[in-house]
Amino acid sequence: MVDKKHYKLIEKDGTEVWEIKNKYYEKQLAKLQFELVKLQAWVKKENKKVVIIFEGRDAAGKGGVIKRIIAPLNPRVCRVEALPVPTDKEKTQWFFQRYVAKLPAAGEIVLFDRSWYNRAGVEKVMGFCSEDEYKEFMGTCPDFERMLIGSGIVLIKYYFNISDEEQERRFQDRLNDPMKRWKFSPMDIKSREKWVEYSKAAEAMFEKTDIPEARWHIVNADIKKHARLNCISHLLSMLPYEDHIPEKMKLPPRREDYETPEFVGPEKVPEIFGGDSNDGKK
Repeated sequence: MVDKKHYKLIEKDGTEVWEIKNKYYEKQLAKLQFELVKLQAWVKKENKKVVIIFEGRDAAGKGGVIKRIIAPLNPRVCRVEALPVPTDKEKTQWFFQRYVAKLPAAGEIVLFDRSWYNRAGVEKVMGFCSEDEYKEFMGTCPDFERMLIGSGIVLIKYYFNISDEEQERRFQDRLNDPMKRWKFSPMDIKSREKWVEYSKAAEAMFEKTDIPEARWHIVNADIKKHARLNCISHLLSMLPYEDHIPEKMKLPPRREDYETPEFVGPEKVPEIFGGDSNDGKK
C-alpha cells in the first residue's frame, strides 16, 4: 500500500500514478547522501577502485542522478568522466584506450556519464562506426570488463529507461526553457527519429554484455525523483561499505593576539549582495 502521507496522485499519459512528495523526497535523499559519505570514506580507507557506468535513453535523467551522488562527496575521491567525441588521433587508438586512462586508482570512484557503450548505442544507430567495429566491440567488451574486475575494479552498470511520451515531454521542456537548451543538441533531434533503432540496439547490448561478473541494472526513470532515490539506494546495496567517517576533531584555541589586517592593494569584489546593498537591487 502506498503511504498517502508521503505520496500524491498525478496523471501521466492518461494514467494515475503515485509520485513522492517533495518534502519526503528531500528527506530520503539526505539520508542516502549521508550513506554516500560513509561509502566514500570506506572506498578511501580500503583502497577500493569503483567504476559506475550510466547509460540510457536521451533525457532519461542520468545527469540528475550523477549530480545528487557527487553533491556531498569529495571531488578528489569521486569524479565524473564525460568524454567528448574522440579526436582524430584517438580514433586510431585501441577503442578502449581513452577510457582506460580515466579509470580509478586505489581509493577512487569514477562515474562515467556515457562510456565505452557509446559504440553499442549511438555509434551503432547513427552509423558512426562500421559493422566490423561494432561486432568487434560486442565480442571483446565482456572480456575487457572481466579484465577490469580481475584487476580489482568494482564495476556497476546502470541503464536509465523512459517511455517515448516522457522523453517527448522532457525534450519539449528543454526547448522551451532557455536555461536547459544547452542540454539539447542536433544529435538529439536525429536520435528522436530512431526510437525503435535505439531499443533494438539496447536489447542487443544487454544480450551480449549482461555478464554474471558485471550485470546491467535498469532504472525506471519516468519519474525523476523515484529514479534518483532508487538508483542511489541500489548503488549503496551493491557495496559492502562500513562507516569510516573520521571522528570529530577538536579545534585548537583561537589566537587572541592577532587581528585580520585590512588588505590594501588588491581590488575588492563589489558587495552587491549583503553589506550596505539592498539584496542586489540597484
